[in-house]
Amino acid sequence: MLEFFKGTFVVLMGLCALALVHKDVWLYAESLLAVLHVNTDRRSAQLFLDVADNVTDARLWAAARIAFAYAALRFTEAYGLWKARTWAEWVALVSGTLLLPVEIRELMRGITWLRSALLIGNLAVVIYMIYVIRDNRRERRAAALGAAG
Repeated sequence: MLEFFKGTFVVLMGLCALALVHKDVWLYAESLLAVLHVNTDRRSAQLFLDVADNVTDARLWAAARIAFAYAALRFTEAYGLWKARTWAEWVALVSGTLLLPVEIRELMRGITWLRSALLIGNLAVVIYMIYVIRDNRRERRAAALGAAG
């Protein structure tokens, strides 16, 4: 279910990116800061507004494409895990492993508790998936030997 919710969230983010095509993203960013009662004089608010000012339609389309592709991976994984398919375990392993270089790069930019926790958590998931795949392979071999003998 977690993978399904991740996929749904990312689809919504992709739709939000598409909704901003041909719009002034800076104005939307400024409005969001106002709704959240964030002072636009703060450094973080200025960085947010600078990023919004550099958003182009091409970047929004690219973000939407990436979001929809990622969501398709999450939905595929969710379906396979829900139906207890062996291939879904491999999809989970690969999708978790794909995030490791990004997490390591972020950790190299600066060690924080959040970045460290994300890396450790993802490593735990990858190691667990390796364990599950190996354990299931052993069970299938034992069942095949039992059926043959």
